Amino acid sequence: MNVKRTVMIGVAGGAVAVWIAAAATSNTRTIAPLVAVKPNVIDKSGAQLAVEVRRLHERLRPSDTPLHSRDLFRYAGKPAASSGAAAAATFVAPPSEPPPAAVVAPLKLEGLAEDHGDQGTVRTAIISGFGDIFLVKEGDAVTLRYRVAKISPDAVELTDLTDNTPLRLALR
Repeated sequence: MNVKRTVMIGVAGGAVAVWIAAAATSNTRTIAPLVAVKPNVIDKSGAQLAVEVRRLHERLRPSDTPLHSRDLFRYAGKPAASSGAAAAATFVAPPSEPPPAAVVAPLKLEGLAEDHGDQGTVRTAIISGFGDIFLVKEGDAVTLRYRVAKISPDAVELTDLTDNTPLRLALR
């Protein structure tokens, strides 16, 4: 057993000696210089994408507080008249001046479509105005003010429902 014990102590002592020798810093090592990594095309486009995302986030959440000039969810109600006498007392006589000239409707005839069917030719007028596009046939309403009276191959005749005056829209 003494031989075995002696070999074990020798091996353990040799391992400790190698460990201490490896930890010694007596030799000088040269440090390799760092190589600058050039960004490739994907990294450049990723950086541009990050800039655009940051810009869009700033647009979605502006730092300025908007100024509200009116409440979109509160409607002004009509004043309630308690009796007919109170309503008559607040009546204001209309001015004696004639009303101003009628304002031309901002409607434009964009085009006409025809559908040939069993019942004959049915025309559809394409009218733009008031920030919208209307596809109407004879008898249809264009907003609450105008109704289509007649559609001819090159024009549309509308009737103003407030005073029954005709309005003619022609193709240009």
